[in-house]
Amino acid sequence: MSGPRLLRSTAVFSSMTLLSRLAGFGRDMLQATLFGTGGAMSAFIVAYRIPNFLRRVFAEGSMAMAFVPVLNEIKERGDRDALRSFIDHMAGALCAVVMVVCALGMLAAPLIARLFAPGWADHPELLAQTAQMLRITFPYLLFISMMSLAASILNSTGRFGLPAFTPVLHNLTMIAAMFWLAPRFEVPPVGLAWGVLVAGVLQLVLLWSVLGRLGLRPRLRPGFGHPDVRKVARLMLPTLFSSSVAQVNLIVGTAFASLLAAGSVDWLYYSDRLVEFPLGLFGVALGTVILPHLSRRHAAADAEGYNASLDWALRMALLAGLPAGLGLLLLAEPITATVYNYGHFTSFDTRMAAYSLSAMSLGVPAFMLSKVLAPAFFSRQDSRTPMRAAIWTVVANVVLTVAIVTPLWRNNVPGSHAGIALATALAGMINAWLLWRVLRQSGLYRPAPGWGRFALRLALACGAMAVTVLAARSWIGEWTDLHGVATRVGWLMGVIAAGGACYGLVLFALGLRPRHLRH
Repeated sequence: MSGPRLLRSTAVFSSMTLLSRLAGFGRDMLQATLFGTGGAMSAFIVAYRIPNFLRRVFAEGSMAMAFVPVLNEIKERGDRDALRSFIDHMAGALCAVVMVVCALGMLAAPLIARLFAPGWADHPELLAQTAQMLRITFPYLLFISMMSLAASILNSTGRFGLPAFTPVLHNLTMIAAMFWLAPRFEVPPVGLAWGVLVAGVLQLVLLWSVLGRLGLRPRLRPGFGHPDVRKVARLMLPTLFSSSVAQVNLIVGTAFASLLAAGSVDWLYYSDRLVEFPLGLFGVALGTVILPHLSRRHAAADAEGYNASLDWALRMALLAGLPAGLGLLLLAEPITATVYNYGHFTSFDTRMAAYSLSAMSLGVPAFMLSKVLAPAFFSRQDSRTPMRAAIWTVVANVVLTVAIVTPLWRNNVPGSHAGIALATALAGMINAWLLWRVLRQSGLYRPAPGWGRFALRLALACGAMAVTVLAARSWIGEWTDLHGVATRVGWLMGVIAAGGACYGLVLFALGLRPRHLRH
């Protein structure tokens, strides 16, 4: 895949992800407005986060990172029968393992609820609601894992659009569940839990049908003894942890948040959803597109092509990540107010969620870099290095969380949950630095010429963008005083457009041209 095709594939993935994130904003806005924070809504968030975390582990994370390089290696050999056999046995093995995990999760739901929300020990009704919803959401893991396998197969053939569109279907299903299912339950968030399960089924059906038309639909044949399946398993075991380090940190944060003021779990969830917007739009897109490309370069022993592609991806990650993180930091409260501050989501909730969003936004560039740096190892079928970095990252996250949050909690400082977000951001920086250091020390990555000039351009463009955004915010005034969704959205889009235009114009004035993004 050439430079222009890499950029085009990333743009296709990003455009589909943009639709998903916009639908996600609509979903989050309705969820916050209709259900607010605390109580059963907090129980749903925990019940949703646990299988969602396992989805990243089994499906979008470790499985994809281990599966795609092996799949491309077999494709390079040109043996169609071997390819079909591998896909069939891999699908059967994945389905069998995840079914066991789902069954265990449903049986152990009360224990899992206590483990991941230790602060609710004195609130048995919350733990009972969490366990009830966990039993509903856990089977979602099966459907979404098989869907992600299908997405990985499609991505390896260069079809990125439809797999990137499936989250739109998830968000639309969740919106429908809010209006049609939730009112039918005595505890409305239970309807949202059922919506999660239905969304997983619909996403699988969509991609499974496309694989059928391509002649690549797997026939489930549990093949734990298949040599290539065993190879994926060997690669996958270390990646179970390393590819989902951000999710592990979020789960750790959720557990700590359950010990803090009521609503802390919700505030962290909603701020994380906002951080996920640029990460999904750019970071995940880059990581998804670059993994099969790097694995093909490695399989073809093309060291120069591998290095050039990685260098390009790192520049793109910073080009998008720095202004995204800066924008979230400067516009934390306006964004939170615009998306969430309606109905049951109060001005106090808005301020609290903005605190954690400001803290977490500091880690956005590092999160994006990690989306590129980790595939650099997985593409070479090296899963141990990211695992070691992930272990240190999680340890750092726990230590930082305890060190930052404990004094805030003991002194009853409002917004103590923002310390959890700050620890997550700092841990993300540590993870990116560890991965980058190993790549440089091992000689796997050699920065191409021009990084100093590129960094200077980014710094000046970000500085100009910050001045523009702050001036616009000062002129508009207090965001929560603006009335109506349309008014807030209009002003927010105007400020974002002004900041983005300033960023782009300064880069252009300093000599950065579109052709530079294609190499």
